[in-house]
Amino acid sequence: MSTPLPVSQPLANPAPLGLMGFGMTTILLNIHNAGFFPIDAMILAMGIFYGGIGQVIVGMMCFKRGDTFGTTAFTSYGLFWLTLVGLLVMPEMGISQASPASFMGWYLGLWGVFTAFMFVGSLRYPRAKQVVFGSLTILFFLLAARDFTGSALIGTIAGFEGIFCGASAIYFAMAQVLNAEYGRVILPVGELKQSQVVSVADTNETLKAA
Repeated sequence: MSTPLPVSQPLANPAPLGLMGFGMTTILLNIHNAGFFPIDAMILAMGIFYGGIGQVIVGMMCFKRGDTFGTTAFTSYGLFWLTLVGLLVMPEMGISQASPASFMGWYLGLWGVFTAFMFVGSLRYPRAKQVVFGSLTILFFLLAARDFTGSALIGTIAGFEGIFCGASAIYFAMAQVLNAEYGRVILPVGELKQSQVVSVADTNETLKAA
């Protein structure tokens, strides 16, 4: 008697969870950057647990699904939040000296470069995803410019831009959840036409062949 083959269960889409962790934490931090509230335990806790550990877990879930882009994005930004909290907390604990503003500028600038590459990768995905990565790229470079120049105005602009970035991530997350639950478009995400996706894929194959 033959042994029945195991039936694989479909894996849930972890991206909305990661996007919510990223989006909510980003909004809260940038409410501070916009000048409304000081950094407090609430922002740090969100950075450690939802924005940090939560996104790293989502990155590992994307790894299980064979999603290179999701693994790279969620794991990296989860670790970004954890390192950022470390940079804020470690000096207060007497573990190390606080980083100079100019050095923080380099830190944020490098994250901006990384995110710019991720934005290029997002161009084969829905427009809503492109907005998240495009606005995040701008946010990192604005924050880097603030630290390099010491400009409070640039910091305030970055804060409002960051609120938009976080809100775009929340929208994209909820669009995926609601559209999947109802089996139709509840919140549009700007799906690319098939011809556009094929064009991008052909370009990638050409680059690989070269």
